[in-house]
Amino acid sequence: MPLLLRPLQFLPRGRFPKATLFPAPAFTPRPSARLLFRGPEPSLLIVTGIMPPGVKTVVEYAKSSRSSCKKCFKTIDKNAVRIGSVSRDARGFDMTNWCHSECFRFRDGSSASPDAIHGFASLKASDQESLKRLLECSDIAKEERDDDVEIEQEERDAKKAKKDAVDVCFSSSAVKDKYKDALLSPKWKAFQTLIFLEQDDGCPGSSKIAAFDFDGSLANTSVKRVGPDAWSLLYPSIPEKLRKLKDDGYKLVIFTNESNIERWKNKRQVAVDSKIGRLNSFIKVVNVPMQVFIACGFDSGQAEDPFRKPKAGMWYLMERHFNNGVTVDMDQSFYVGDAAGRTKDHSDADIKFAQAIGLKFYVPEEYFAE
Repeated sequence: MPLLLRPLQFLPRGRFPKATLFPAPAFTPRPSARLLFRGPEPSLLIVTGIMPPGVKTVVEYAKSSRSSCKKCFKTIDKNAVRIGSVSRDARGFDMTNWCHSECFRFRDGSSASPDAIHGFASLKASDQESLKRLLECSDIAKEERDDDVEIEQEERDAKKAKKDAVDVCFSSSAVKDKYKDALLSPKWKAFQTLIFLEQDDGCPGSSKIAAFDFDGSLANTSVKRVGPDAWSLLYPSIPEKLRKLKDDGYKLVIFTNESNIERWKNKRQVAVDSKIGRLNSFIKVVNVPMQVFIACGFDSGQAEDPFRKPKAGMWYLMERHFNNGVTVDMDQSFYVGDAAGRTKDHSDADIKFAQAIGLKFYVPEEYFAE
């Protein structure tokens, strides 16, 4: 049965300011309890060491200079405003840890308003205003802490996504010059359901990665048009911006899905020549060395392809095996793609790809439009 508390009354001349009254039938003091005396009403017991229920924070003027701040450990001067956090010890008594007002940190939910602080009404008006300002600052700090927690959670999610990503056992002996029955152009290789452009001297490893989707991000293409020349620049500014990135020390990488290479079993060579031809032509036009990864697989009802975006397999293969051992600086790296989950977009694969890795994300019109 919970203890029923009553406000202080019948206390002689304030001799027991921390005493609390209990209905006698509802409270049996322990041997260590300080039973001061039985009140004028026979049904009341007056006991010290217990706060009214629900009190988490208390404020008062220090009665002496004997107490010290639990934060800075310096003396709290007599008559100075001190704020305490209340906790209950193993004996059932309330313990108050006092701090200077400027040292006290309000716990989340400990005081939604000044009126929730026990003793606030007894303060001078000027001290009440000071405490209100302290609470406002505490609310701002809490919002900042919440933001920090959210950012930390995003970082943990990104690390978890990286840990949970399919760790493909890459082996150079498994690299082929053909994708199944389709021949590949010079410098292009295949590994499992991935086609990639071999890394040359003009595209060394870098800590700064500028990554891009291809179709709808760098080039205008159409599923109705097939062939190496069936493309055009999405924005006139693209060549200049890519060259500037290269001059600034970035490695430029394209990550693109092309499931037709896997789907078109009877026309696979056509699909391969069309995709690789467009990419070769694009790189020649912009005149910037680029690394390219093409995810050819697609998600079936039985299994998900580890390289197809939004899966991060292409990125991790590049990071671990095709960046010359250079650690990627995630703060300086970014990814540009058009599949951002907007109403007009065909999917959200690009933005989820960036989120899974932990990269900053831009849509093409945001990055290239002048």
